[in-house]
Amino acid sequence: MEHVAVGTNDQAPFTLTVRRGEGMALLSMNWRTGPPPDDFVGFSISYATPDDPQTFRYVSNRLTFRPEDSGNAVVRRSLNSPIQMFRWVSFPPFPRVRGEYSFRVEPAFLDDQDRLTHGEAQQASMELGGFTRPGELDVAFTRGFVSSQAFVNRYGLADGAEMATLIPGVGADPLTFVPTYAEAEDALTWMGFQARDRIFRLLDQAIADPTAQVRVVAYDLNLREMVDRLAQLGDRLRIIIDDSVNQDGRGHGDDDSPETVAAERLAQTAGADQVARQHVGDLQHNKFIAVGGQVQRVLCGSTNFSWRGLYVQNNHVVQLLGEEAVGLFTQAFDAYWDHGTDASDFAATDLSAPHTLTWPSATARVTFSPHTTQNAMLTAIADDIKAPGVHSVLYSLAFLSQTGGAVRDAIKQVTEDPAVFVYGIADKEVGGIDVRGPDGNLQPVFPASLSGNVPEPFSSEPSGGGGIRMHHKFVVLNLGEPDARVWLGSYNFSRSADRQNGENLLLISDPAVTTSFAIEALRIFDHCSFRVKQQDAEAEPDRLLLAKPPRAAGDTAWWLKYYDGGPRERDRLLFA
Repeated sequence: MEHVAVGTNDQAPFTLTVRRGEGMALLSMNWRTGPPPDDFVGFSISYATPDDPQTFRYVSNRLTFRPEDSGNAVVRRSLNSPIQMFRWVSFPPFPRVRGEYSFRVEPAFLDDQDRLTHGEAQQASMELGGFTRPGELDVAFTRGFVSSQAFVNRYGLADGAEMATLIPGVGADPLTFVPTYAEAEDALTWMGFQARDRIFRLLDQAIADPTAQVRVVAYDLNLREMVDRLAQLGDRLRIIIDDSVNQDGRGHGDDDSPETVAAERLAQTAGADQVARQHVGDLQHNKFIAVGGQVQRVLCGSTNFSWRGLYVQNNHVVQLLGEEAVGLFTQAFDAYWDHGTDASDFAATDLSAPHTLTWPSATARVTFSPHTTQNAMLTAIADDIKAPGVHSVLYSLAFLSQTGGAVRDAIKQVTEDPAVFVYGIADKEVGGIDVRGPDGNLQPVFPASLSGNVPEPFSSEPSGGGGIRMHHKFVVLNLGEPDARVWLGSYNFSRSADRQNGENLLLISDPAVTTSFAIEALRIFDHCSFRVKQQDAEAEPDRLLLAKPPRAAGDTAWWLKYYDGGPRERDRLLFA
């Protein structure tokens, strides 16, 4: 499956590169010679789906040229309200139909009479919806966009009381909660996106294969749909569930926690000797499923098996196919099972050392925590981030402010290096780290819903409740280069993740996988950076409109910021 396609119209005044993401595509444009003309006002973007390849539908743009047009759905199509960016992450209708999606991009121009015209178009096609590398491995994401205009527009749930009809609110039992919202199934499918599909599909495959032995390690486990499936496996299931407690004595180990209740139910269906509770040194923080038999697949990553993990947070899951992967994760499961809560016992096994998995297209290096001093990973990750030859770093790191000094220092160093392009997002403001470098690299942003200082024509958004919302742990290095790679997993890039907790950490070298994670980093960064700016604005923001061409002294073209030598110019050049 190709992961990059380009437009081939030499008569068009710009180039088009389409990169495949997971259920999404990154469209990057660049003017062929010099800067665009002053009357260039953006790109009109349309797409055609596999089931209707001749019909192109224009993406919508909430911004228009005139305030009175903001409520007009026809005007808001990018045919009439072009996109004033040089790249765009396109989400065609959730690709239940696997096949080739075509993307068409036209340059738009506005004359001095406000008449809009279009120039020569570029077009490229890309298959979306299937496995990242069929027969090898697969990447999937949650949508993570409860705090978004798309969510509010689709479902109209803008406050806590309304959200509590869809996902469990305060005081609700997540293991027995049944949504009362009329469109709950559609909403949960949309929110859980491809990650939900992959998790439930893998468990359904395991249920259907009577030869499949299933091994699960879970940190959070409060999702009714998942526990119901695990119970159907009977004694073919063996599971480890975290039992940690925090400083207040509360947590997964409580007698009434969802994890304890789930463990008691699964002990009845699988047998008490098939269910273990442990917290390794601090936490059993793994989230993985290994399925043998005819299925032969492993699923791992950052996604907790919980309501928040699937439906609120930004998360990823990765599936690794084949007996070699299943065998490795089964060995890790057995080592955790045998060594219980003693971190040093597990660290002494060879499962804490790197293991390499290979497929025809991709290579993965897999490690399990806790590690010893000799095979600890923090310094190795930090050294890789700041290695000579690294020109781009795209990351999404939960708990960046709590990460080990080596990784945090490496992020700071590359962000201040004018030779390295850096975009990043953390789950909250990062204390004690100044990452705005002299070249104008943007500092990490953090999730914030559009609930205050809302500029027209945007609507207020739900916060998604308390707790972490950006839960990814990944770093992409050298996008587009032969040595492109991504660090990912349940591993929080912290000392406790390295030396105390049960964790999975993968380093995958493959252009399709790194591209998928890079697009994920971009869509979250763009989504959140706008919201952070609005939340931080001191004054009530003005209505946001599209920029017209410069017509008076002092006016500048909207695209000038992409040609002024700053971070947006570097953005344009890197992705185009």
